[in-house]
Amino acid sequence: MSALEEELAAQIRLCHLPEFVREYRFHPIRKWRFDFCWPAQMIACEIEGGIWSNGAHVRGAHFLSDCEKYNEACLMGFRTIRVTAEHIRSGQALQWIERAFK
Repeated sequence: MSALEEELAAQIRLCHLPEFVREYRFHPIRKWRFDFCWPAQMIACEIEGGIWSNGAHVRGAHFLSDCEKYNEACLMGFRTIRVTAEHIRSGQALQWIERAFK
């Protein structure tokens, strides 16, 4: 687990939200996984890294693949909250996750 994932996991646990599943494989055929998932509530959270450093997921093929992943998740009924390091550090990510449970 990355440092950002550990930070968000700690925030979630401190707020006593339901326990999440890490690296949850949500699609029956594709190998797509969510960073954090609450399958029973159909809520997922994905941490988007490398947005300022030209990371793999913000370039070409990876970006297209992520669009496919998020659209398929949406069509399956998942609410996917996408967050960055800034959202985690500011507490905004946790606020969005909390709101998803209300």
